[in-house]
Amino acid sequence: MSGDIPLNINIQEPRWDQGTFMGRAQHFFTVTDPRNVLLSSAVLEDARVTIQNYRQGIVRPGLTEDELWRAKYIYDSAFHPDTGEKMILVGRMSAQVPMNMTITGCMLTFYRTTPAVVFWQWVNQSFNAVVNYTNRSGDAPMTVNQLGAAYISATTGAVVTALSLKSLAKRLPAIISRFVPFAAVAAANCINIPFMRQRELKFGIPVTDEEGNRLGESSKAAQQAIVQVVVSRIGMAVPAMAIPPVIMNALEKKAFMKRFPVLNAPVQVGLVGFCLVFATPLCCALFPQKSSMSVSSLEPELQERIRKSNPNISTVYFNKGL
Repeated sequence: MSGDIPLNINIQEPRWDQGTFMGRAQHFFTVTDPRNVLLSSAVLEDARVTIQNYRQGIVRPGLTEDELWRAKYIYDSAFHPDTGEKMILVGRMSAQVPMNMTITGCMLTFYRTTPAVVFWQWVNQSFNAVVNYTNRSGDAPMTVNQLGAAYISATTGAVVTALSLKSLAKRLPAIISRFVPFAAVAAANCINIPFMRQRELKFGIPVTDEEGNRLGESSKAAQQAIVQVVVSRIGMAVPAMAIPPVIMNALEKKAFMKRFPVLNAPVQVGLVGFCLVFATPLCCALFPQKSSMSVSSLEPELQERIRKSNPNISTVYFNKGL
């Protein structure tokens, strides 16, 4: 029962103050660290055991506070906050940079033909569907049929949107055409995320008091959560899809790029990756992970239930997802 550290460290919450943007940024720089993808199953399991034991008051001899926090962030990067299940590798936020830099780089490179647009938009939206499902809020499972219908709706809507925008871009200058993938991704996020999380909109997500005691499920909270996630995802795409096209437009006029056109894709992927390393955690930090809303904004029946059982509660909290 004893160890080198006290048993009252609150590892239910992030290490840094989530009431400030800088605190949230520090938190998400740690959670989205691409190096977490390389961690072995043994390391992840060790972190899980360390965290679960600590919550039960069991401390491994010699464990330091820094090691405890490191274990917490390894755990948070790989296990779902509501269900505790190990998340799909490519769906984890730590996989966002390596996966998105490859997909986005290819979308920005191969945007001139319709088959290329369809293929890379489909790849991107399939990846987004996995990410959106993996990082959903709440602990209610989706059936295979629900998941399949959501995936088909999300990817089809996103690809149709991309093709429509590509058709419009034919009448625009070449530099503007380079931004079609960004416009398509922004529009597709508005389609993909709600579709993949439609169960939350229908049945609600868990809302709790400040101590984490569950008070019920709310569709209103789900709506707020999904809007915040859509804004964050579009924000992530802005630097990665807006800055590289401008740079590439200038580079492609240079003699060395004309001599070695094969460099186009790797240079573009590298530029996207550099942008994403910063954009991913900073845009995740736009809103607190543990979001909140007033009781008066909830559904009338849930308001009534909360006021009867917990009359002093004026604000509820929920995991918004990522």
